[in-house]
Amino acid sequence: MAAVTSSSPAVAANAEGDEIEVLESSDVLPAAPEDYDPESSGFISTERFRDLLAAHGSELDPHKLEVLLALADGNADGKICYQDFVNLVSAHVYVLWQMSNKRSNSFRRAILQGGRQLKGAALREEVGLGLSQRLVRHIAYETLPREIDRKWYFDSYTCCPPPWLILAFTIAEVAVFVYYGMQLDRWVLQVSDPQFLKGPLPYHPQLRSQAWRYLSYVFMHAGIEHLGLNMAMQLLVGVPLEMVHGAVRIGLVYVCGVLAGSLAVSVTDMTAPVVGSSGGVYALVSAHLANVVMNWSGMKCQFKLFRMAMALVCMSVEFGRAVWLRFYPPAFPPCPNPSFVAHLGGVAVGLTLGVVVLHNYEQRLQEQSLFWIFFCVYMLFVLCAVFWNVFAYGLLDVKLPPSP
Repeated sequence: MAAVTSSSPAVAANAEGDEIEVLESSDVLPAAPEDYDPESSGFISTERFRDLLAAHGSELDPHKLEVLLALADGNADGKICYQDFVNLVSAHVYVLWQMSNKRSNSFRRAILQGGRQLKGAALREEVGLGLSQRLVRHIAYETLPREIDRKWYFDSYTCCPPPWLILAFTIAEVAVFVYYGMQLDRWVLQVSDPQFLKGPLPYHPQLRSQAWRYLSYVFMHAGIEHLGLNMAMQLLVGVPLEMVHGAVRIGLVYVCGVLAGSLAVSVTDMTAPVVGSSGGVYALVSAHLANVVMNWSGMKCQFKLFRMAMALVCMSVEFGRAVWLRFYPPAFPPCPNPSFVAHLGGVAVGLTLGVVVLHNYEQRLQEQSLFWIFFCVYMLFVLCAVFWNVFAYGLLDVKLPPSP
């Protein structure tokens, strides 16, 4: 049997993500083993195959070796067809190469689903899907730019655990808003009520030593118009992202955006309070939109230009509302209305740390140098903002409004 080229091929996916190109190298696969005879059994034993992997796969890590073995012996009968293995490598080498940088859960799923075959047709062309399967497919096309990732996500998604984090934040924000609405008997522009800032949640410059307020302000909103826009963007963007990337990653981007928002206000708008989830929401939306733009040709969601324009319009309307409110004469001077700078802090997090977190589906963050660069820059900003809050207010003799 003739030797087959490229034992360790470099793999490239085109921008559309629909095809996989295997780039040939000067290396060759070992010739068919002696106990392979097309005229007889046509198979080799699993142990023989394991020996071949050990002898010729020295550059592969142990996880990849196990995945190769599991995929090749999909029916677990202890026999492997050599030509099927060659076809497997040609068709799925990109998956195996990409999985070397994925989390360990991905390897376990691949081993458990050893016989899983990625279909040649595009995921969009599959028919006979149930409602939940069509929803998962829709989410895949909304968030993932490569067809190979969309198929992998579609095959492996189990809705366990469900996207609970964004839903939990949203429910808590609505509950707090309803509580204050009933207590203040006001639903629009609650911030104009003198009791609004007296609770334990909103950030106020006089109470900046209470560290939890740099995060807890996320549950307070200036009014139903503020909550409505934030909740719509949070659910429409955050839930699909959490379904694909998981609660840990989305929670990281969201919380970093919230913290960056309040710290940005404490540095640049030193006399203003802060309320609302805009820092976290703008971090998620900015990261998602940037990911769409960076992978424009590979994103296959319908009406993507129109939907991106609508997202930008919603962000602009909410930001314009916040700017107007900040400079509108306050109901109870000298305390100004809540600041809009938290929106900008969220955008900054989304365009830096958020883009890296969402860029590659399930790629290990700790193995990405760009992630560590942006994370260190973020932590440096947090550290500088903490020192600013401790020392700058006294050194600059800032005239703060009285405590609520």
